[in-house]
Amino acid sequence: MGDTIFALASARGKAGVAVFRISGPLAHQAVGRLCSVPEARRAVVRRLVWQGDVLDEALVLVFDAGASFTGEASAELQVHGSLAVVTAVARTLGEMPGLRMAEAGEFTRRALENGRLDLAQVEGLADLIEAETEAQRRQAMRVLSGAIGRRAQVWRQRLIRAGALIEATIDFADEDVPVDVTPEVLALIDGLTADLQREIAGTTAAERVRDGFEVAILGAPNIGKSTLLNALAGREAAITSEFAGTTRDVIEVRMDLAGLAVTILDTAGLRDTDDRVEQMGVARAMERAQAAELRVFLLTYPDEVLMLTPQSGDIVVLGKADLNPNTPGAISGLTGQGVESLVSRIAERLGTMAASAGAMTRERHRLAMLRAFEALESARSQIEKPGGAAELVAADLRQAMRALDMLVGRLDVENLLDEIFSSFCIGK
Repeated sequence: MGDTIFALASARGKAGVAVFRISGPLAHQAVGRLCSVPEARRAVVRRLVWQGDVLDEALVLVFDAGASFTGEASAELQVHGSLAVVTAVARTLGEMPGLRMAEAGEFTRRALENGRLDLAQVEGLADLIEAETEAQRRQAMRVLSGAIGRRAQVWRQRLIRAGALIEATIDFADEDVPVDVTPEVLALIDGLTADLQREIAGTTAAERVRDGFEVAILGAPNIGKSTLLNALAGREAAITSEFAGTTRDVIEVRMDLAGLAVTILDTAGLRDTDDRVEQMGVARAMERAQAAELRVFLLTYPDEVLMLTPQSGDIVVLGKADLNPNTPGAISGLTGQGVESLVSRIAERLGTMAASAGAMTRERHRLAMLRAFEALESARSQIEKPGGAAELVAADLRQAMRALDMLVGRLDVENLLDEIFSSFCIGK
């Protein structure tokens, strides 16, 4: 019998409602010590009484084992959110024999251990808790809904079929097998590798949706990069002046742009200089800009050549439109001319990148799929080799299956759990 845990699941501080969660074999008994236990999955208002003292009137729900988030018998107490009520209820639960305060992420960990969630869904839940933008919310919900697990299960069934066909040739090696299984096995491998290639290619974009895109503003000194950053941020995020070279370090501003998490980078002006500090700023600017998903170049004049060459998809515009208001396509952070158009262009470019995102959202997912892909390629090579050993093909298929099982946490995940659950709050 496991411990019964409890925790405040809502945010700390004064609020209209505070929610306590209780999970474990003594959950219903704990509720029964405070009030009469309501029918399972039916919310009822009850007066909570402990040792003759009325703690609060609360909305009480209980869930039977197998029908709750954790998979255990559990309960929720939705009390008034004053600090005094929350403290009193927490103290009372802590005094009950057999109950203890939950650790960070322990409710979700129990859901994983009891088969209510797979590892990918746990990661999706963590991403949902951290989501700041609409795109992040949608992506996290897709993972939490089990999209990765469903895809992995389809792949697993294909591998099982391919493995069974190969195993049949091993079992009947001394007999004439009436059907050549090679075409079907190769077709299954080809379909799997094509799926894996698509998902591997989409992992980078999915990670960017989850972690955020970076957009670097580049140009010569005093072209208006910091002014543009301030216009985009809607505040004085960067110091501006009439003196060239004011920005020495990379200044970052995070924002929600068309539902995407985006960090705008204001960089040092690109020029040759004898100032060692400014040289460091220019080097750092070029390094961060090259690593960014998108670059916006502000030019002093149309045919200006900068120290960094724009890449395909980068945005190139003329700066300081306030000094040249009749120049088509020019932009000014000072007057706002062209800023709205620039924002639309940035959103369009990043939206195109985000559209290629697959279901897999983490480097762990990419590596697992890559291992499966390599195992399948090895199996194909062995099949096509004259005199290739069926035993080696079967071993490669089993290796691919083990790699895919890691996606949903069927094996070899203990070393990941502490890291994942460390990001959860106590009540989750």
